[in-house]
Amino acid sequence: MSTARTRYVLAATVWAGTLLVLLFGVGALGIVGDGGPPDLMYLAAAVVGLLGAAAARFRPAGTARALAVAAGLTLVAGVVAVAAGWQEDSSVVDVLALSAMFAGLYAASAWLFRSAAPRTA
Repeated sequence: MSTARTRYVLAATVWAGTLLVLLFGVGALGIVGDGGPPDLMYLAAAVVGLLGAAAARFRPAGTARALAVAAGLTLVAGVVAVAAGWQEDSSVVDVLALSAMFAGLYAASAWLFRSAAPRTA
């Protein structure tokens, strides 16, 4: 298997794992407090990443851009949740740390996709 293909598979694996953990976190535990409508912002960021990747036909460079946007939106979701005071029983640090973790995983996947993209001269 080529290096680019290996990176693509690894990127897709990181992305899929991130989505599974996010869905479990939102569905079972809640990221912002006990869950509910504020957690939909995190799901919206995931949907934007998925739709952007689909629009790019899951090509590495386009998927990398889509996941970079999803990472940014995930950070924005955490900041908005804290600024609006939606964290309820959770601490501000917990909400921001989880947001940074998910954004970091999206960013790592984006970097891997980008490194799998063919080089143009």
